[in-house]
Amino acid sequence: MKKTLLTAALSISLGACSAQQSPLETVEYVDLERFMGDWYVIAHIPTFLEDTSYNAIERYELDEDGNIPTTFTFNEGGFDGKQKKYEPKGFVTDTESNAVWGMRFVWPIKADYRIIYLDEDYQVTIIGRNKRDYVWLMAREPQIDESTYQDAMDMISAVGYDMSEMRKVPQKW
Repeated sequence: MKKTLLTAALSISLGACSAQQSPLETVEYVDLERFMGDWYVIAHIPTFLEDTSYNAIERYELDEDGNIPTTFTFNEGGFDGKQKKYEPKGFVTDTESNAVWGMRFVWPIKADYRIIYLDEDYQVTIIGRNKRDYVWLMAREPQIDESTYQDAMDMISAVGYDMSEMRKVPQKW
């Protein structure tokens, strides 16, 4: 576990040294209390930790200090695969919009985390990073309709992601 976390920290640190693209535009405002709860990962450009994930769910909670303890669970390699669990902590870094967070898996490194799409009902969201290396399409339900999915893929492509890296996350509940 320590080796995995160290590798993740080094990857994020080294990635920060590379050339930056223009910042991703975020949503205007996120009501944090409405955003909290379970989000099923529908599709993503995965980190190495989640590249074979099934039934991936991200759960956010808002603590008294305004931090966002997070629980990320998934089955590795298949629906019957070993369940993995990670517990990073989110920190809102833009309190005017609440749409820009740092996500810490290993102290002191905070990964860039930007809410670039959120529907008005808080049912579908897209989380991106300025580097356009990782992205997550998430929803409150484990499946979304094809039209919503395609609109999200078009949006992700339009902001500069390499869509050949995109992976649909199998969800079966």
